[in-house]
Amino acid sequence: MRLDGRVVVVTGGSRGLGKAMVCAFAEQGANVVIASRKVDNCVALADEVTDRFGVRALPVACNVGDWRSCDELVERTHHEFGKIDVLVNNAGLSPLYPSLDQVSEALFDKVVGVNLKGPFRLSALACAQMAQDGGGSVINISSLAAIRADGTSLPYAAAKAGLNALTEGLAQAYAPSVRVNAIQCGPFLTDVAAAWSPEVKKEASQRVALGRCGEANDIVGAALFFATPASTYCTGTILRLDGGAR
Repeated sequence: MRLDGRVVVVTGGSRGLGKAMVCAFAEQGANVVIASRKVDNCVALADEVTDRFGVRALPVACNVGDWRSCDELVERTHHEFGKIDVLVNNAGLSPLYPSLDQVSEALFDKVVGVNLKGPFRLSALACAQMAQDGGGSVINISSLAAIRADGTSLPYAAAKAGLNALTEGLAQAYAPSVRVNAIQCGPFLTDVAAAWSPEVKKEASQRVALGRCGEANDIVGAALFFATPASTYCTGTILRLDGGAR
């Protein structure tokens, strides 16, 4: 599970699942690029990671829904480190809306931009360079909503379904040197869940075989598996990480 000298880019990396993965990669010796729209949070985590683990940590402001911003993230990483070994497409959002007929074009485009367009652009750039450099790994953070959509987050569910398709397509396009896999998450108690009512949390837990929602660190084992040679014969895989949700 060691990642000494590897360079790992994590979008949405300053909090929640992203922060847990950044810390796990750094603990295993990786240099990390922490990308998020709020660069101050990235800077704070970069300082923490460097102090705790003695690796290099680069904070980068990036809106993955913007094509140019994705290009700049890849260019900045290559300027600082000369390579990308692992890309984690973790940034995502799912704004609330009153009803489907009141979903605005701007909201729809924003959700698709962050959850699908950004991962496509970043993966295309990173995979092409990984292939030239001898290989690498892309990890897409998907959602159970991709296969169990409902009316409360339909644009998000559709974008994550697209991300699943993107995972399989990229795995074929950049084989055999680049592996592309996805972690399909169930209910996790990250920052977003802070807005959930006690009733919503209880209902979510009751739909999970393990009887609880996930904590941020529950993603670490799966992320390390896909980032390291432990998964050397695994590509195009969509791993359900949902505690047995039904």
